[in-house]
Amino acid sequence: MARHLRIEYPGAVYHVTSRGNARENIYLDDTDRQAFLKIVGEAVKRQNIILHTYCLMNNHYHLLLETPDGNLSMAMKQINGIYTQKFNLRHKRCGHVFQGRYKSILVERDSYLLELCRYISLNPVRTGLVKLPEEYRWSSYRAATGRDNAPEWLDLIWIKSCFSPDMEKAAAMYEKFVMEGIDKPAVIPDNGIAIGNESYLLEIKELAKGSGLERRRGERYINRPELKSIFHEDTGIKDRNRAIYRAYVDHAYTQREIAAYLGISYVTISRAIKESDSASRSEVNS
Repeated sequence: MARHLRIEYPGAVYHVTSRGNARENIYLDDTDRQAFLKIVGEAVKRQNIILHTYCLMNNHYHLLLETPDGNLSMAMKQINGIYTQKFNLRHKRCGHVFQGRYKSILVERDSYLLELCRYISLNPVRTGLVKLPEEYRWSSYRAATGRDNAPEWLDLIWIKSCFSPDMEKAAAMYEKFVMEGIDKPAVIPDNGIAIGNESYLLEIKELAKGSGLERRRGERYINRPELKSIFHEDTGIKDRNRAIYRAYVDHAYTQREIAAYLGISYVTISRAIKESDSASRSEVNS
């Protein structure tokens, strides 16, 4: 059987899944699950990954992530490779933990990213592990709905900003959105490579043939302001951070694009977005 084509580019969003070898469990207990999440967190930091949603099932996992540097293969090599080593060492086993290559499907942000967040959050419900998504400990749903503190490597800003600038209100609205799908079948198309609207799928097909995706992706945001009109030279750090937040949340610039324009590190951009998000939440609640 031919392998699926791996398509990587800066700013790409993927739904990544990986199953246990021969469909066996990849986590034997909660210690394994905690170890896996620690490895994911380290990969997020080291590889500059933006992780929007995750869910650990018994014999597979779901990650919904974004790659500002276009380096999915490097990130997944770190996650699956290190986990395999630690799993085999802990359980005194050898050989494969995962079944072949991980599966990655490109996701068009504007059309299906939120729907995929709902699909992933409801996976434990649809497979009969729990009756309600908040009953499941090993997904990002509890953090997204404010029940648990989010780990620093989980980025919930984009998801919540789709509902409200008030993060507490956004959490409640996101919960309502997820629960509205609990008794409905999943509506995620899967052609094995990408999911999205017609123009996005055409872009991916052209990239697979070696065409210029970067130029065409720029055309998708032709009506958004240029970064030079968002940022002004004579502003302080506070105003700059607010502009960073607007560029990321309102205008869909990637953190990598903003960092390159301003000439500062990706870590600084990520910190500025989180600080501005907290300031915005405080202003709304005051």
